[in-house]
Amino acid sequence: MAATPVTNWNVPKRTTGLVLICCWLAILAEGYDVGVLGAVLPALAEYKQWNLSPLALGGLGSYALIGMLIGALFIGTLSDLVGRKKMLLASMVIFTLTQAGAAWAPTPELFGIFRLIGGLGMGGVIPVAAALTIEYSAPNRRSYNYGLMYSGYSLGIVAAALAAMFVLPVGGWRAVIAIGAAPIVLLPIIWKFLPESLEYLESKGRKTEAKALAAKLEIADYQPGATVAQPGSHTADPWWKTITTMFSRKYLRSTVFFWVSLFCGLVLVYGLNTWLPSIMKKAGYDLGSSLTFLLVFSLASAIGGLLLGRAADKYGKKLILVVFYILGGLGIMLLVFPNTMVVNLLFVAFAGVGSISTSLVLTGYIADYYPAKVRGTATGWALSFARLGAISGPLIGGWIAGSKLPFEANFAIFAGIAVVAAAAVAMIPKPTPEAPVTASSADPDDETAVVSAR
Repeated sequence: MAATPVTNWNVPKRTTGLVLICCWLAILAEGYDVGVLGAVLPALAEYKQWNLSPLALGGLGSYALIGMLIGALFIGTLSDLVGRKKMLLASMVIFTLTQAGAAWAPTPELFGIFRLIGGLGMGGVIPVAAALTIEYSAPNRRSYNYGLMYSGYSLGIVAAALAAMFVLPVGGWRAVIAIGAAPIVLLPIIWKFLPESLEYLESKGRKTEAKALAAKLEIADYQPGATVAQPGSHTADPWWKTITTMFSRKYLRSTVFFWVSLFCGLVLVYGLNTWLPSIMKKAGYDLGSSLTFLLVFSLASAIGGLLLGRAADKYGKKLILVVFYILGGLGIMLLVFPNTMVVNLLFVAFAGVGSISTSLVLTGYIADYYPAKVRGTATGWALSFARLGAISGPLIGGWIAGSKLPFEANFAIFAGIAVVAAAAVAMIPKPTPEAPVTASSADPDDETAVVSAR
C-alpha cells in the first residue's frame, strides 16, 4: 500500500498570497450567493405574486443547501481525483450562472431549481479552497491563513446585506440576486494565477509536471514526495482509498465527531443567516435595523475568523473551538432579553463569531487533520454531511415561525445547538502524525524516495 507523500516545502509568500487571493475571491462570490436569500427573505415574504408561507420560505432557503450537500460530496472527491484547480473553476461557473437564472425565475418552483443547481457549485468551492489553502500555507499559519481566506465568505454575506439595503428599495429582490452573477468575470483571473495542487499532481504520479510547477512557483527546496510501497508493489493506492481512509480504524472516531460538530455549526450558520432579519423584525425592529443585525453578524464573523485562526495556531484548534462555540451560544441566548440596540448588536457579533468563525476554523481543522492526498475528499464529505444541518437551519426557523412560538424560542434552540457543537469538538482525539519517510524505510528501488518529513 502506498503511503501518503510527506513534504517539507518552503512556499514563497508570493505563491501563498496568490492562492489566498484566488480562493478568497471564489469564497467571496459564494458568500454573497449564500447570504443573499436571507437578505431578501423579508421582501420575498411580501411578494404577493408568489404568496409564500413561512414554511415555503424556509424551503426556498434549503434548495441551495441540498445542492451544496451533493456538490461538497462529489466535487470535493473529484478535486482529489481530477484536479483541485479545475473543480474550483467549474464550481464557480455553476453557481454564478444559476444566480442569473434565479433572478429571472417567474415562479418559486423555477427559483428553487436554479438555487438547487447553483448549490452544486457552492458546495464544491469550500472543500477545494480549503485543500489548496492548507497545502500552500506554512504549518504554523494554516489556521490563520484559512481564516483570512474564509473571511471572504462572511464579507460576501456582508455584501449581500449591503446590496439589500441599497438596491432592494429601487431594484427589488431580483436585482439583488442578479448581482451574484457578476463574479463570472473573475474566472479568467483565477485561471491565470491559481496554481494546481502539487499534492494532487504527486498523488497521480505526475512528478515531472509537479517539478515544473514547483520551479515556476519558486519553491526552491521542492522534491517529489516519497511513495512508499510494500515489497513487490509499486502501485499507488486505488481511487476508492481516497474515500475509505476517513472511515478506517485510525480516523473513524475523529470523522464522527468532526461531522457532528460541523453539522451543528452549519445549523447555526444557515439558520441564523436566513432568519435573523425576520426574527429581529418580529422582535420589533424595522427592516432597516433587522438588516443591520445581519450585517453585524457577518462582519463580526469575518474579523473573528482571523482572530480565531491566529489563536488556533497558537493555543490549539480544539481549545479555541470549544470556548467560542460556547460563547457564541451565550451570545445567541442573551438576545432573548430586551436590551438596547447597541447591546444587542454586541450579542449578535458574539453569535456571528461563535457560529461562522468557529465553523470556518473547524473546516480548516478537518483539512489539516487528514492525510494530504485526501484533504479535499475528507473536507467535502464532512461538509456534505453538515449540509443536512445547513438544510435543517432554515427549516427550523420556518417551523418556529409557522408554529406561532414566541421569537425567543429561536434563540433558545440555536443556543442549545452551539453547546452540542462544543461537546462534539471536545471529543475529537488528537491527530496521529504521519510517520516520516527515511531512506531506510523507503523502497530502495524507488528512485522518487526522499528523506524529508513534515
